[in-house]
Amino acid sequence: MAKLFKLDKAINSILYIIEKLGGKTDMHKLCKILYFADQNHLSLYGRSITGDVYIAMQYGPVPSSIDDILKALRGDSFFSKSPEIEPIREYIKFENKYILSSNLNPDLDELSGTDLKCLDFSINLCKDKTFDELTTLSHGLAWSNSQKGRTISVKDILREIGDEEEYVEYIADNLKIQSAFL
Repeated sequence: MAKLFKLDKAINSILYIIEKLGGKTDMHKLCKILYFADQNHLSLYGRSITGDVYIAMQYGPVPSSIDDILKALRGDSFFSKSPEIEPIREYIKFENKYILSSNLNPDLDELSGTDLKCLDFSINLCKDKTFDELTTLSHGLAWSNSQKGRTISVKDILREIGDEEEYVEYIADNLKIQSAFL
């Protein structure tokens, strides 16, 4: 799904989450909210919100492209000085190594009604959970079936939420076709 990554939706999803959480959040909570929002949207509507690929990391699924962007913004990446990162610095700031903030509102024209519905669902699911609770919650079937540091299967993401195997295959095939044309 890497070709399906949508930078504008990803940035505005991050801004939306930060806004809904009172102007700041930590990277761990942000990644879990994005994971559950993408999982829910994929299951209900046949596409993820961000189009990102999730990697199985020690503390749960991490959106690969978004993680790369955040590390670059934080200064922890070869790409930190990249001209592509500079405009994003206007939107998202790090207060310390793990806490992100923004004083900019999301552009809601970039997010569909269904995107917002799934983001709100995921924010409500995760907002009051501790680091450990979020880690446990995100260590489901998809994470467990993945080798650490490797891509989590879209099929397992859908299986984890309880989708029928026929639907799982249909969505996975559809995503392959979409990425072939990009």
